[in-house]
Amino acid sequence: MKIFQAFLKTIWLYGFAGGAYICVNAWVHPWTLSWQLTHLTPWIREDTFGIICFVASAAAFFILQTIKPSHKL
Repeated sequence: MKIFQAFLKTIWLYGFAGGAYICVNAWVHPWTLSWQLTHLTPWIREDTFGIICFVASAAAFFILQTIKPSHKL
């Protein structure tokens, strides 16, 4: 269970960082959002990468909060 939680925390953190990067990118130079993210993956654009990061981060955070043990007093 600890490995699964560590995996989810990693997805949440890197997903958030990727989404934040795209948000700053959209603010600084929005005309590049329709460009491909890298030459290694011509099918994914910068804006699509931002959406994927947001969904992955939100899903990982939701699952983390769902499986967190509750502490009763």
